[in-house]
Amino acid sequence: MEEKDLNAAPVKNRYSDEELEEFRAIINEKLEAARKEYNALREVVMHNGSNDIEDTTPSFKTVEDDSSSQRTKEEASRLAQRQYKFIQSLEAALVRIENKSYGICRLTGKLIPKERLRLVPHATLTVEAKEMLAKEGKK
Repeated sequence: MEEKDLNAAPVKNRYSDEELEEFRAIINEKLEAARKEYNALREVVMHNGSNDIEDTTPSFKTVEDDSSSQRTKEEASRLAQRQYKFIQSLEAALVRIENKSYGICRLTGKLIPKERLRLVPHATLTVEAKEMLAKEGKK
């Protein structure tokens, strides 16, 4: 019969409800900021330069101004798409909190360290799993 180490700390297979609430607060804070930024970027993209009362720029624009404006809108569009994807990732993290699977690496099944989740609250992989995937991608 095998002896069990009674001094060994029990292996946690999920975060406690209190810990999940801490992460929920972090995610909700980031989600609020992300939505504000997304809406601001959408405003830049949607602004059509119609010289209405909100437009304080002169109505005579040069070709250079138009192309610069177009580049700005394209960049804002790319940033808005990226921000939207980030919002979706944060919302998915909230779903994982609800079903109590938040913080569990989808590759290894191990808990993602709290420090990583505080910095990247939408993380679904441990750093080790992410590095493993990167190595496999290089093959």
